[in-house]
Amino acid sequence: MGDIDFAIIIPFALIAIYTPGPANITSTSLGVRYGIRGAANFLYGSGVGFTFTSLMGGLFSNLLLTVIPSMESVMRLVGASYILYLAYKMLKVDYTFSHNEEVNSHEFGFRYGFVIQLLNVKSIIFIITLYTTFLNPLIGKPFLIFLSAIILGIVGMGANFLWASLGAMISSILGQERIKKIVNLLLALLLAYTAVKLSGIFEFFW
Repeated sequence: MGDIDFAIIIPFALIAIYTPGPANITSTSLGVRYGIRGAANFLYGSGVGFTFTSLMGGLFSNLLLTVIPSMESVMRLVGASYILYLAYKMLKVDYTFSHNEEVNSHEFGFRYGFVIQLLNVKSIIFIITLYTTFLNPLIGKPFLIFLSAIILGIVGMGANFLWASLGAMISSILGQERIKKIVNLLLALLLAYTAVKLSGIFEFFW
């Protein structure tokens, strides 16, 4: 655990988890329409789904780096490239959501919340990047991988609950073009810094 650089993992994880994605946007829509109680089943399903996806991603990364240890350096470069891509995409992130689609809170229940995480490509790539690069010291330690997946699940569920309860206000504030551009630029720069540090370029020059 002492080899994990929390100074870069925490900003990366929070940006990836708390910025708009399928689960967060759906949480917002359901929260506005039905309130927290009406959206609760979806939120719990999404949290459990994200925990399960995190666990599977952690175990897959454990298997990959155990069988092919040399993949660690490759995955660092792949991870850095992915984070740079996220930084670019962050400049265009939109925080608004549509009220036009009619949804039923019963249709968007626990099962839907669980499945949306299993099919969430953004989450899957994020998790594999997280474990193969930032959390690679956990490789060979299944209990710590399981524990970290639980923590990620709790953080992910917290993001869903935040968007469900405050999503309309967040959307309204960040829907203002000037504020949105400033926030997106700051987050993009933070991600770019994370990618550069992960790549090891700093160590090469210094």
